[in-house]
Amino acid sequence: MSAEAAAPAVAPAAARPMHPLLERLVGLCGAAVLEPASLDAWAGEPGAALLVFTEDPALYRETLDLAVIVPELARALPERFRTGVLLPAAARTLAPRYGFRRWPALVLLKGGHYVGAIDGLRDWQVYLDELSRLLESEPTRPPTVGIAVTADGGGAARGCH
Repeated sequence: MSAEAAAPAVAPAAARPMHPLLERLVGLCGAAVLEPASLDAWAGEPGAALLVFTEDPALYRETLDLAVIVPELARALPERFRTGVLLPAAARTLAPRYGFRRWPALVLLKGGHYVGAIDGLRDWQVYLDELSRLLESEPTRPPTVGIAVTADGGGAARGCH
């Protein structure tokens, strides 16, 4: 059996070409395609940065809708933010850091610090209003995913069982 015949029938995700609508988003917005190793340096630059968390379009068709929406948001809010795209593998790795619950998602950072997220698909006006609000907001702590933590101080005395 030759080496060519032994090659996998499906290329690894990193070797697959980017979907044309994601390529269009990158081209129209001048977006950076980010990896976990490059995110912090890119996001830490001054100003607002919009991260586009994508998923496999075969699993989450909304990813392609968001690929069309983001350039329109950039046009509606000119020069208010720079755009970074996280392709599915990178997006899955970094998603827990920002605590959003639905795919695809937009996360706004300022100087590398979390400001807020818009997850799932929304009506156009909701995107405009929410992104405008986030652009005027200060950084905050990202929401956590998991067990809620309370500060009532009496948990140990009452026991947990």
